[in-house]
Amino acid sequence: MKIKDLAQDVVRRLRIDDGADGQRLDNFLLALLKGVPKSRIYKLVRGGEVRVNGGRVDAGYRLKLGDEVRVPPVRTAAPAAPAPRLPPSAHRLLPQVLYRDEALIALNKPAGLAVHGGSGVSRGVIEQLRLELPECRYLELVHRLDRETSGVLLVALKRRALVNLHAAMREGRIDKRYRVLVAGRWPNPVQHVKLPLHKRVDDNGEKRVTVRDDGQAAHTVFRRMQGFPPQGDSGPLRIEARAGSYAEFTLLEAELKTGRTHQIRVHASHLGFPIAGDDKYGDFELNRALAKRGLKRMFLHAARLAFDHPLTGEALVIEAPLPAELAVFLDSLGSNHAQAI
Repeated sequence: MKIKDLAQDVVRRLRIDDGADGQRLDNFLLALLKGVPKSRIYKLVRGGEVRVNGGRVDAGYRLKLGDEVRVPPVRTAAPAAPAPRLPPSAHRLLPQVLYRDEALIALNKPAGLAVHGGSGVSRGVIEQLRLELPECRYLELVHRLDRETSGVLLVALKRRALVNLHAAMREGRIDKRYRVLVAGRWPNPVQHVKLPLHKRVDDNGEKRVTVRDDGQAAHTVFRRMQGFPPQGDSGPLRIEARAGSYAEFTLLEAELKTGRTHQIRVHASHLGFPIAGDDKYGDFELNRALAKRGLKRMFLHAARLAFDHPLTGEALVIEAPLPAELAVFLDSLGSNHAQAI
């Protein structure tokens, strides 16, 4: 085991910019001194070796813009880690950026890519962006999308932007719209679904969500966009599955009023309208049949986010076009016969 210098051999005096404005001192130090045990960091603060503006503070002190933080030399034993490598250019995320300024990035996340590493995923969106944008000192996810969901994903480049966007989400000031294809003929032009959701972890360590009276409040507004009606017993829409014969599909807009885990997927499935390609809450036999017809992923896409800019207050609308593979599949359902409803 090599001795790896995780800080510097000299005292550092760091000026707080808006990337750390409002952050707790202990969290700032944990991010700065990666690999240093938390107990060691608290000892440095209690002993006065870490100082802010020349004076002692406690670990819970919230840093302010312009504060000067004195950080002493800190060394720790750690194995040398291999330098991270950029992914091949064909798999990079910067070409998928929909909007970028000094405060945030709006990314068109591809389906199949987790938003962060962990649980068997070595690299997610946030880790890859940090590799592609080494000049950005602050990069944090504002919210999450399921691995198989594509579409608009926000990443904060400043701490103040993250805090303000989180507040906007809590207060319902971010308008989130999805495109979703379900099996069956959706009955109502507009339908408010308010079914509480209970989250648990199954024996395999996977998150599962069910409708349950003691769950968290969840509210989805579904709007019917386009229906694909029956075309006869031999027509391309009649697909036999475990739950029966699906001869109709409906393209919906789903508006999230709350942001519970798997909310759209569970609400649709509970009402008897499984999302095409959903391998967790959908109809598995239907999914196999759809895969043979070209749909090899879940048909759920985060199409639009509308919100006020977290720093300037400017009204922003970020839209991500339907991915080519989903658009092609809709055409295969018989766009010439599709019925606007």
